[in-house]
Amino acid sequence: MASEKILVVDDETDLQFVINQKFRRQIRNGQYEFHFAFNGLEALAKLIEVPDISIILSDINMPEMDGLTLLSKVRELKNPLLKTVICSAYGDMENIRTAMNRGAFDFVTKPVDFGDLEVTIEKTIQELDVLREGLAYHDKLLSIEHDLMVAREIQRAILPKHIPDLNWADIYGSMDAAKQIGGDFYDFFLIDDHRLGFVIGDVSGKGIPAAIFMAVSRTLIRATGLKGMSPVECMNYVNHLLCTESVNSMFVTVFYGIIDLESGTLNYVNAGHNPPILISSGGKHEVFPLTNNIVLGVCDGREFKSQTIPFIKNDTIVLYTDGITEALNARLEEYGFNTLQDLLKTTVTGNDMSSRDICKAITEDVAHFTEGEEQSDDITVLIIRRT
Repeated sequence: MASEKILVVDDETDLQFVINQKFRRQIRNGQYEFHFAFNGLEALAKLIEVPDISIILSDINMPEMDGLTLLSKVRELKNPLLKTVICSAYGDMENIRTAMNRGAFDFVTKPVDFGDLEVTIEKTIQELDVLREGLAYHDKLLSIEHDLMVAREIQRAILPKHIPDLNWADIYGSMDAAKQIGGDFYDFFLIDDHRLGFVIGDVSGKGIPAAIFMAVSRTLIRATGLKGMSPVECMNYVNHLLCTESVNSMFVTVFYGIIDLESGTLNYVNAGHNPPILISSGGKHEVFPLTNNIVLGVCDGREFKSQTIPFIKNDTIVLYTDGITEALNARLEEYGFNTLQDLLKTTVTGNDMSSRDICKAITEDVAHFTEGEEQSDDITVLIIRRT
């Protein structure tokens, strides 16, 4: 433990010897480290020379700069970890009152009772320890806040910046990050002139680790998908890489699909993600058939399975993360999958709504349901319509 550095400011030349004698045990044990100045000006110079001085013991009546003026100068430093104890003649209440008004932490009277002075120093150190603990906690909170800001920036940076200008598909995605950053992401990209790849995912955990794992997952899926691999090949390969590099047992739920314009089909793998909803051109609502796959990043060598379904003109896919279905209101009720289905049946069916409008309808309904309650998870929606 570092020594507490104490600056004694007094024009009595023999005080240095007396202090060193009276506190020789604490000095020898490394508990206290004393520095000395003969007036206020010398004290200010010493504070620059030894910036981590934490306690000043100062007389009031001194040449060149007195103790009360020194107090005013110390106050201007605005250092919460620098406390001043004033030494004043017994009964000099006017100067003591002035000193306390100028920021003195405590006072002792002259002639100095060294037992009382030791108690006063210990009390001052206790106050400093409380302040140090509070400032350390404050710094930790600032660090956490900074980490969350970085995580949010990572999250925003990986989202698609441009929507492909297609005459056969209308695409829109939205991600509203919670305060405690999770790892939601979505992406879409043209593989060739007639195939569109798209993905939505949700990484386990929170904060910077989740944001980094999310960015890695999305990048691997995009890079592999752009090579033209099938959803099964893509998931097998990405899962192997994530299992190899994963730390802290993190994993990611993923729905990855490829729309083929020429065949009018959608081939997909659902790796433990929330089941999307298909709204057919005839108005029928269907939940995507499960493919009985586990999440990515847990079991290396697992062979994923795919499904292929028709996806024709005026069909719509609604993809979402559990931030939608698990959103809570003030009564701790979940929004739920059934509520989402009911909204789509009453709002989308029979209406020629754009992907953007469908996405907006979902997020606004969730916001209305939660009644302003703080969001605990990212809310992500991806809508794809054949046009």
